[in-house]
Amino acid sequence: MLDLANAPRRLRSVLIANRGEIACRVIRTCRQLGLRTIAVYSEADASALHVRMADVARCIGPATAAESYLNSAAIIDAARAAGADAVHPGYGFLSENAAFAQACGDAGLIFIGPTPEVINAMGSKINAKKIAVQAGVPTVPGYLGRDQSLARLAAEAERIGFPILIKASAGGGGRGMRRVNSAAEMPSALQSARAEAQSAFGDDSVLLEKLITKPRHLEVQLIGDEHGHLVHLFERDCSVQRNNQKVFEEAPAPNLSPDIRDKLYRRAIQLGQTIGYTGAGTVEFIMEQGGSEPFFLEMNTRLQVEHPVTEAITGIDLVAWQIAVASGLALPLKQEEIVSKGHAIEARIAAERPDRAYQAATGIVSALVVPNETRIDTGIAEGSEIGLHYDSMIAKLIVHAPDRAAAVSDLVTALSDFAVLGVGTNSAFLKDCAERPDFVIGRLTTDFLAREFPDGWQPDADALAALRADAAHAWARSTGGEGTNPWQRRSAFRVTAVARPAQLQVHIVDDYGEASITLLETMQGPLARFENGRQLPIRGRASIKRAGQRVFAAAGGLSIDASIKAAIEAVEDGEGDTGGDNQLSAPLPGIITGVFIAAGAHVEQGASLIQMEAMKLVHTLVAPRSGRVARIHCALGETVPAGARLIDIESLEEV
Repeated sequence: MLDLANAPRRLRSVLIANRGEIACRVIRTCRQLGLRTIAVYSEADASALHVRMADVARCIGPATAAESYLNSAAIIDAARAAGADAVHPGYGFLSENAAFAQACGDAGLIFIGPTPEVINAMGSKINAKKIAVQAGVPTVPGYLGRDQSLARLAAEAERIGFPILIKASAGGGGRGMRRVNSAAEMPSALQSARAEAQSAFGDDSVLLEKLITKPRHLEVQLIGDEHGHLVHLFERDCSVQRNNQKVFEEAPAPNLSPDIRDKLYRRAIQLGQTIGYTGAGTVEFIMEQGGSEPFFLEMNTRLQVEHPVTEAITGIDLVAWQIAVASGLALPLKQEEIVSKGHAIEARIAAERPDRAYQAATGIVSALVVPNETRIDTGIAEGSEIGLHYDSMIAKLIVHAPDRAAAVSDLVTALSDFAVLGVGTNSAFLKDCAERPDFVIGRLTTDFLAREFPDGWQPDADALAALRADAAHAWARSTGGEGTNPWQRRSAFRVTAVARPAQLQVHIVDDYGEASITLLETMQGPLARFENGRQLPIRGRASIKRAGQRVFAAAGGLSIDASIKAAIEAVEDGEGDTGGDNQLSAPLPGIITGVFIAAGAHVEQGASLIQMEAMKLVHTLVAPRSGRVARIHCALGETVPAGARLIDIESLEEV
């Protein structure tokens, strides 16, 4: 246990300037250290888990991040009012904002992170690369100049050679990043990259990099103190990504030679020493698969989302070490005392629908099913609301085993057992990824998902049928009197002889479509017969929760939100009818940030009509058909739910 009582700077209470799982995770360590915790929350997060966990909680503004979690003045006011000694920024939001770190210091608060000067130096990708070059750390060939004109950037792209990457200078997480394959793509790619960078970071400056075609994304965890000690906590592999957002992370990196590991450690320490780094930080590298030269990519001057895998293999609580450093203590261990044991893998659980191009999912968590002996870092619980204002990641599932083969096996099992009822997640998709041969052997590059799912992802048909059967059977067996229990209704089923078992025909409508199922109670047990004649035994292995007329069910990582009725009632209600294709609807909840067309205009199929911002990403919606814009149902700045009608388009023949 750390001796905080005798530290040069005494910490008694910590305000966590964040939300969700990272806020909950910091609170847990603070509790173990005997520190008082102060949560901040937006109006949308008034009943969030991190608010309930903290000793004190203070509202800092409306739902939007700009008015709450990015409002540094409100956070510092809350810290002063609550008597905080220190501020832990978590990751994201203000965690890499040098002005916020300085403002904390000016207010007499200890910022649990590096100095404002270091944050500022490494916050710009352009400046960070220049520092890396000065430190003798190789970087990817590119352009870091101040001239941001289209003419100069296009000329530099030609010099570097296509394909290239346009990257936002001020941020990360894939926002403001675009691949450019040819000179013809440069103007539009640059325009969209700048727009996204401005929206996400308030800075539209970019840099150019030569695109490494089959890259591995590797990173080294550093932590330093103010007494001149700087150590690494080994490396992580974060190569499995979507839209430049990490999906899986693991430590140590698979299939890496000792020589490459040595280069990673030496270069990370070299860079950290050059800037006098204190606190926890991560140096990221990129390397061609099969190559031997890791190039410096960027430095994150904060705690990473994936820090739990490093904690798992080292047994070190990184948040506790951050607090120790902020208190003025020396690091508890020297480099030679830090050892790596076993293998750890983290999967990011997101509220999204991989089968629908990863559109964001929202709703109320009906139940949370957590596998035993698996670390789950989350900020949600039963009753939590998943909204559209913040990042879609809702939990992290972390496994640790003696070797990688065992860790992959444990990962698949844990993803099968984990379930969020009431809100769609990517658990089944993650499980499918972890079972792919290339994942099993560790042949991972950033194009893994594109390579494995070239046509997108859909749930396994057998698994979906079994889950629907379980849900329908659970609904049918639910207790109730005459008129509520379908097995007791003469209109819904019949019982004849043993050879002709009790039958109930039901219609189920869920996230993935609809199906008609005949449930049969036989001497051998319950069965489900589908319209195509297929018959399945009902295993009853799914986690089930009923909420009024809805049934939430999950098994094997797959979950559904189902409406189930006796078949005769479904026909009477007209379920199953679908609309035409003459309208543009919102594929996910979000804010309208651009309307590019006017009512009465003629449009071609594929033309850009609407721009939306959701889950911190910008989405451009295109015309589903050619025709005339008959009516526009949305306005700039309006918040719309998933499925909302945005634009009606009528064919020219109808005009």
